[in-house]
Amino acid sequence: MSDSNTPPSDTDQKLVDQYQEIARLAGGLAHEIKNPLSTIRLNMELLAEDFAESDSARDRRALRKVQVVERECQRLQDLLDNFLSFTKIRKLRLEPTALNDQVDRVLDFFRPKATEAGIELVTYLSPELPTVLLDREAFHGALLNLVLNAEQAVRDGGQIVVRSYATADGVALDLIDTGCGMDEDTRAKIFDAFFSTKSGGSGLGLPTTRKIIEAHGGTISVQSELGRGTQFTIKLPVPARLAADE
Repeated sequence: MSDSNTPPSDTDQKLVDQYQEIARLAGGLAHEIKNPLSTIRLNMELLAEDFAESDSARDRRALRKVQVVERECQRLQDLLDNFLSFTKIRKLRLEPTALNDQVDRVLDFFRPKATEAGIELVTYLSPELPTVLLDREAFHGALLNLVLNAEQAVRDGGQIVVRSYATADGVALDLIDTGCGMDEDTRAKIFDAFFSTKSGGSGLGLPTTRKIIEAHGGTISVQSELGRGTQFTIKLPVPARLAADE
């Protein structure tokens, strides 16, 4: 791997160009699929309205079949939306940001849902963190996705613990749940596109989260044990200029 101060080689640039072309073609294909899919969904909705007004047993059976098609169309729509988000080449709007403020924003949004599910939110946020550069909306989406994954793991109650702390070259954020945990095979695949353990899941949430974190120059890692829970750790750098200013 080349040094961060070294210009990319011709081979590296060709790989970047190839990735961008594949992403562009994949995005175009997804958009082309969405158009006829929208037409199918609209006509299924109209059919469902027609059959819903009938009392005949035959039409009721037809209505159930139409509703199955409607659900599958919605599932395809969600998959395409997630895929387009995953393939998008992100141009981040980086701003000096207090990491703890972003954590509080996500948890404030999630807290009513946690209360309803009987989940206890615990925070250990260091008050002495240096400022980091974040695209606040992109990072909000990435962190919220991790929190929602944790919620699903502790569906029957439990704790979600969030802690932040300074590192030698930046900041770190741990998100820990006391849920079901993962086996080694699952843990090795969770950042793979289209891999999902959830029924109907797209398998693109965590890969997209990793792309966002890495686009910030950071890393994300996971530790987990079946029956004991899971810990995701995000590490973000602090640019030298910001560190010097502080």
